[in-house]
Amino acid sequence: MTEGAGIRNGDLPDDLNAAEAGMWQAFRNGTVYDLSSGDTVVDDPHGGHPWGPERTVRARIVCWLLLDGPPALAGRVSSLKLTGVQVSGTLDLAGGTVVPYVEMKGCRFEREILLPEARFTTARFVDCSVPRLEAARVHTEGDLHLPRCRFHNGVRLTDAHIGTDLLMNQAIVYRDRSGRSLAADGMTVGQDLQADLLESHGELSLRSATIGVSLSLRGARLANPYTRLALNAPQLTVERTLYLTPAGVGASVLSGATPARGTRIQRFECQGGIRLDDGRFGDAVDLERARFVFTDDQELSLRRIQAPELRFLGEKPQRGKVVLSGARVGNLVDRATAWPGPGSLHMGGFVYENLVPHGPFPLEQRLEWVAAATAEYNPEPYERLAAVLRTGGEDEDAREVLLAKQRRRRESLPLAAKLWGYVQDWTVAYGYRPGRAAVWMAVLWAAGSVAFAHASHPPLKGGDHPAWNPALFALDLLLPVIDLGQVGFWQLRGGWQWLAAAMVLLGWILATTVAAGATRLLRRG
Repeated sequence: MTEGAGIRNGDLPDDLNAAEAGMWQAFRNGTVYDLSSGDTVVDDPHGGHPWGPERTVRARIVCWLLLDGPPALAGRVSSLKLTGVQVSGTLDLAGGTVVPYVEMKGCRFEREILLPEARFTTARFVDCSVPRLEAARVHTEGDLHLPRCRFHNGVRLTDAHIGTDLLMNQAIVYRDRSGRSLAADGMTVGQDLQADLLESHGELSLRSATIGVSLSLRGARLANPYTRLALNAPQLTVERTLYLTPAGVGASVLSGATPARGTRIQRFECQGGIRLDDGRFGDAVDLERARFVFTDDQELSLRRIQAPELRFLGEKPQRGKVVLSGARVGNLVDRATAWPGPGSLHMGGFVYENLVPHGPFPLEQRLEWVAAATAEYNPEPYERLAAVLRTGGEDEDAREVLLAKQRRRRESLPLAAKLWGYVQDWTVAYGYRPGRAAVWMAVLWAAGSVAFAHASHPPLKGGDHPAWNPALFALDLLLPVIDLGQVGFWQLRGGWQWLAAAMVLLGWILATTVAAGATRLLRRG
């Protein structure tokens, strides 16, 4: 019988082998077609044990069933459900419309699967061995499931449209000829993209992808020793949360659930750079306990991301850089030990509204955090930190931050300005500790009063003059604007003249530094 003959009434084609004939009947019946032997070693699709012709079907017959298969038996819904089957040849459904439900478990494909521009309702490939999945612009109304599959030459989902969920939990993906493990630029997923415990060997590319709910890479291990990036996802949009967090290891642990106490966990680990520039995240970017292994020229790049919350709670990278330039977040949830040191942190233009530290994060360490991000003097990180502290009611800490800013600025000034800065710091701490001025004034006044009590002070004119008052005379010298009626009536000679001049000079210094500090306070730092 030729292909297509008798299909309308469900006749079995003549050229099918025994495995294909059984698959044909199971398709019409909508039941699972299981060719596994029961031996877990033999049935492992990723193992080296050969599967003979008794469990091998041709890809051409599979395509025939899915694209133009026989009608279902009465009271049944036709579907392709294969378990432990080997598919020979290239499964080519490019451009086709697949109406039946597709589910393949523990299957082995000899050649690549081609699904470009194909349309499915739901397709599930579970624990399958696949040389390569080529599915650019594929469209599914429901889910696309690829958990525990191994792809030896990469997966391409460029501009794919997944109606609900894309599942790749525990999948292992090796790079293709272009160096990418998963190429999914421009992909749209209606709900979740779950890739917990994923192993990626190459660049995982999600440029301009859109995820309708959350993107979970819990416990994933990304490694790309070939190029700079292991995760390349600029302009990524995630409506809820991006999880780069631990995952529980074990069959009883639900995907996406927080591991229960005592559960063995696997952290998210990335060996290679991460690029999330210009990403938009509706709830949070969660990096709890994430581990980053960078070379000197690699980085965790979060340039210009926007998120209500950034949970920076991973391990401190020993090499490479963390870049937050231009990022905008609401809550910065962080840990002191998570941030890299000087030269490895860049925060120019980083805007955060609230600080939520996990564990001790004293102000001294917070100032070191800001200093680490500014190899050269930059006032912006200091002013942002001060503004956030002031908004939280911590005015004293905010003033300490602004004082640290002035001290950092002083190091970049010429010698004369630097000396003047030291004077301002020692006297009134750049105006952020105005109480110091009163202390210095009191000390100088007391010392001047005692000294001038022993000074020779003939009157300048023989006429009327006030009574000599050394305390009032010293105070008149210290106050550069106010005239207390003492200085203009008495004549000092020798060292007493020099002392009076020093008092005047110190009075002007105190007044100038207080005025400069008051101006900064009025401008709120």
